[in-house]
Amino acid sequence: MEKHIQTMADHWIKLLVLSLVMITQVVHGSKNITITILESAVSKGAVCLDGSPPAYFYDKGYGEGADNWLVYLEGGGWCANTDFCHEWISTKSTFRREKQMQFRHILAPEQNINPDFYNWNRVFVAYCDGSSFMGDVEEAAPGSNLCRRGARIFDAVMEDLVAKGMKNAKNAILAGGSAGGMATIYHCDGFRALIPGATRYKCIADSGLFTPADKKELIGYEKRVHRFDKLIAFHGTDKFLPKSCTSKMSVNLCHFPENVVRDIQTPLFIIESSYDSFQIYTGLDPGLPYNETTWSDCANDLNFCTCPQLQSMKDFRAEFLKTLQAIAKSSSIGMFVHSCHIHGHFLNFHGWDPSPLLQNKTIAKVIGDWYFDRCFFQVIDTEDVGPKNCWKQVYQKN
Repeated sequence: MEKHIQTMADHWIKLLVLSLVMITQVVHGSKNITITILESAVSKGAVCLDGSPPAYFYDKGYGEGADNWLVYLEGGGWCANTDFCHEWISTKSTFRREKQMQFRHILAPEQNINPDFYNWNRVFVAYCDGSSFMGDVEEAAPGSNLCRRGARIFDAVMEDLVAKGMKNAKNAILAGGSAGGMATIYHCDGFRALIPGATRYKCIADSGLFTPADKKELIGYEKRVHRFDKLIAFHGTDKFLPKSCTSKMSVNLCHFPENVVRDIQTPLFIIESSYDSFQIYTGLDPGLPYNETTWSDCANDLNFCTCPQLQSMKDFRAEFLKTLQAIAKSSSIGMFVHSCHIHGHFLNFHGWDPSPLLQNKTIAKVIGDWYFDRCFFQVIDTEDVGPKNCWKQVYQKN
């Protein structure tokens, strides 16, 4: 039973990776951005899981945005064992990645779509390490040639961007989605140190607050904790966790961003769904008797969910809201937390403008106002009406 549940969870992670890859390759916009392959990073040991060099896509800023930078960290789940990492990298390797992409939403070059950031230096950092840019193990994974160097990839890419002019940034944003959103939280203060002359610097984590960490009464507790146990053991991510957390609690719990965000010195904005579809389907057991078909049907369409399944979602949301409300006590943290049954926003078709609305504002409007200090925004949708089918993210069965 436990093995079967884990297999399905791994399958959903694979589907998340594939969906993010396909979304980033969809053509929307007016300009192809050519990949930058960072060959110079190889000599520093900053390589993807398969040994390919790291890569990013860069669109140079102009006009009033010439000295402003927005760096986005791609997401796509994690891998924490040799077999799964071999499969994971098959879609994320630089050798296999498309050599051009078009920027959309928060990275879009069109002023009508992205009025606050359209003319900034905009960067999309490719994700190819499976550890949220946090791993650092010198030797190859046992029985394989897999390299585990996520933290080195982040450092190498940032060093190259600094050389391209980011060191002179006046305004800067580090953002990311899903696993990239979690990476944003952990790299936030370190990134700020790279651009000490910036007058305004902030971070945005899109669906990167993986939680709840220590809620043992919530179904799936052992599965959630075990996920990061494996990540720490395989990628050596414990070396990257902040001492402000590890001095107070176990290393494993410090891998849950909720235990780190209040120690971050840089202003942070959190975009989340209280019914995060990825967290619910990979972090909760659907209850007994286990039936993969009905659970997958529920994942695809809330109309097919049973009462126990919906209750499991509501239990998750209740605990998630407690975590978010505790974090919200910090005045340096902005929030946009809605009840749509989705995971990720910036790379989804309806996750920027249009997007779910809170106080009649889109995510695009809120982010711009918050970044430029036009309006502080910290809103959590607490209306208890259950998860909403705002738009579909399809989870398929094996």
